Amino acid sequence: MISGDELLFNKYDLRKVIESQGNKLQEEIDRYDRDYILNVSVDDLCVHLEDKYKIATIVFHKDKIYIKQHGDAQIDVSHDYNRVIFERDKPFFIKGTAVTFSVPFDGDSELFYCQASSFTLSPPRASIVDGEVLVNFQEVDPNPDKIKKEFERRLADIERQVGHVNNDLRPFNDSLRSSIIQKINGRKDKLLKDHGMVAALGYPMREASDVPKTYAVPSVQRKIPVQRPQATSAPFVPEPVLDMENYETIIRIISDMVLVIERSPHVFKDIKEEDLRQHFLVQLNGQYQGTATGETFNFTGKTDILIRENGKNIFISECMFWKGAKSLIDKIDQMMGYLSWRDTKTAILIFNKNREFSKMLEQIPETVKQYKNFKRQIDYKHESGYRFVLHQTGDKNRELILTVLAFDIPTDSKNNAEVDS
Repeated sequence: MISGDELLFNKYDLRKVIESQGNKLQEEIDRYDRDYILNVSVDDLCVHLEDKYKIATIVFHKDKIYIKQHGDAQIDVSHDYNRVIFERDKPFFIKGTAVTFSVPFDGDSELFYCQASSFTLSPPRASIVDGEVLVNFQEVDPNPDKIKKEFERRLADIERQVGHVNNDLRPFNDSLRSSIIQKINGRKDKLLKDHGMVAALGYPMREASDVPKTYAVPSVQRKIPVQRPQATSAPFVPEPVLDMENYETIIRIISDMVLVIERSPHVFKDIKEEDLRQHFLVQLNGQYQGTATGETFNFTGKTDILIRENGKNIFISECMFWKGAKSLIDKIDQMMGYLSWRDTKTAILIFNKNREFSKMLEQIPETVKQYKNFKRQIDYKHESGYRFVLHQTGDKNRELILTVLAFDIPTDSKNNAEVDS
């Protein structure tokens, strides 16, 4: 005889639950203060919202099934028509045995009450308590084999329905991150348009159409939540930004120039850093026509290559010869001293002479990850390059992209040989 547990998978419409979750997400983004949404790091806010709104699918731990309790029970047999009972409209109790199986699980317990797009007209019964599915039995004459078989059958029914629920949830969870980014950026775009600041979203540059490509080459179990990132409450000020398309083009031109250097090592074997920089400036200024200055790409003081707009640096590239991990940290520190605006695009070009190039490549990501302003590494398809996100000193929401490109320049010149530090 089976006890009367709760009827599962029939209380809520899962489709409406998912729709409601998406609506709540949009409502929260719409409630954010204007200056907060414009100042906060999109990626950091996305991590918080994804953690909050992702619906944790159900995962059973069948290897941890156990008997939670067993013992005597008073069993109502008034509806057992194999027994002679004169007043069936009243409970009639006799002594029997109760057994409760516990199946631990991870995930949002409310999903056990949601009906998926595929469902049964005879849903299973059980009790859901504190991360456990409790399957209860009450028997007057308990038979272990019978109880075990019935438990396994009911558990299989529950697992089948859980599979339908998880399948319906998968598209929502898989697309949640991209949906959040789209909603955040949509809100930001609207705020910027409302205040007439669309021009601040991109730094206008146009590629010269008549320049040959000289160096072109083929090309919801609840857990400790992620807290909402903090952002300055100061009014948002629009800032010039170098867009990613032009940033990628600049990196490509630099990379293609280095290929020429690598293929002609005898020409560049004794070149100094300042002279090496000039080769990049010639190619960059030949490829782009600047709108802010006579030469868009120039260098000032110790800064190797930079773009300035409204008196602010929005692109900086530094060149260095590899002298060990500490030299890279020092170079990042030097570069950070030039930066003051958000969404700045940066690059560090590392030239390797007379060293184990593969060993140097292994050191680069680990070295940058140890830097005090490191936030995360970005997937970047380059055989000897890496890309990272750092934050400005004192403000984790003001992010910058750092691309580190390493190049091997063979040389026999003893004057340029250095010892790794």
